[in-house]
Amino acid sequence: MTHAMSRGALQLLLTLGVMLGAPTAAPADAPPVSLESLGLTPSGPPVRERAAWHPPKLILVDPYLHDLLGQLRDADPGAKFVELPQASARDIAAADATLGVCSAEVLARATHLQWIQWLGAGVENCVKQPLVREHQLLLTNMQRVAAPSMAEHTIALMLALSRHLDYFLREQAQGRWSEDAPRLSDLEGKTVLIVGLGGIGTEVAKRAHALGMRIIATRASGRSGPDYVSYVGLPDELLKLTQEADYVVNCAPLTPQTSGIFNQQFFAAMKPTAYFLSVGRGRSTVTADLVAALESQRIAGAGLDVTDPEPLPSESALWHAPHVIITPHVSADTSVTAAERALLLRENLRRYAAGEALLAVVDVGRGY
Repeated sequence: MTHAMSRGALQLLLTLGVMLGAPTAAPADAPPVSLESLGLTPSGPPVRERAAWHPPKLILVDPYLHDLLGQLRDADPGAKFVELPQASARDIAAADATLGVCSAEVLARATHLQWIQWLGAGVENCVKQPLVREHQLLLTNMQRVAAPSMAEHTIALMLALSRHLDYFLREQAQGRWSEDAPRLSDLEGKTVLIVGLGGIGTEVAKRAHALGMRIIATRASGRSGPDYVSYVGLPDELLKLTQEADYVVNCAPLTPQTSGIFNQQFFAAMKPTAYFLSVGRGRSTVTADLVAALESQRIAGAGLDVTDPEPLPSESALWHAPHVIITPHVSADTSVTAAERALLLRENLRRYAAGEALLAVVDVGRGY
């Protein structure tokens, strides 16, 4: 897929399409959702202050949103929504905005384009397009929306690894009551290093703190952080802080600065009893170096929701490395996340049409 969200998450979004037309509705297993509770507030000046802004007349829509077209029209009745790839050359040239579309081909032909709403949190494939910068396009994403669900997934991986649930599930499959089980460990009192203290990292830190863990972190934007984070370092402190950690969690966006930062040097700095967890981007990790660290028992294990490449080929050595739990980029695939994505999409459509400031605006220079 070209999107920075999984197909399963997008399917959930589609099945909850009614949310766009009736935002007070919610799936039976989901509590009421609130964008404010995620810390999403308007950022930047109102879009009406942009020189070329006007209420959108034509919006290009990714085909994955096909089942939502009716609800999208309800959210912005003044716009014409055209689904790719059925859009004509004239449609593309006239488009004022896109939903989930940021390809080089479309950007080169969409000469009136002003706004791109991306359908996931990761925007690395979009910000690398030169025309996004050259045309100073407004880019919004789904930042923070999936953070609570992804944080719960991260804690689940921590607990599974610390309690060796992977081992016990294998024993259960063989019908064995093991008398020689590995020693379990508690999370309370352990130190977790959050690499990338943004929306996802903060939610992980919040839950880890509630379990009695000590929290340290790095972030590129500065040293500020919640009170329950003991220390916030800059990216160049990664290796030093890694030496203190019992768990290292990759929550960083993929940028030129974060590509391949979890490499041989990084794994050599980890405690041999420490675990590596990754819910950020797979390409932040050098897969061969991670496999080598696991096979040599340089680190205790890993919990991975993202890998490089994706999908992970069946012949990858990572599948057979010891003490690894791999999930296929599904940490955000919950009904709550899908409902919140739908709400954010609807709200940003409304805001753009009204000329208001948008939510989840991306800093194109930073790449997130």
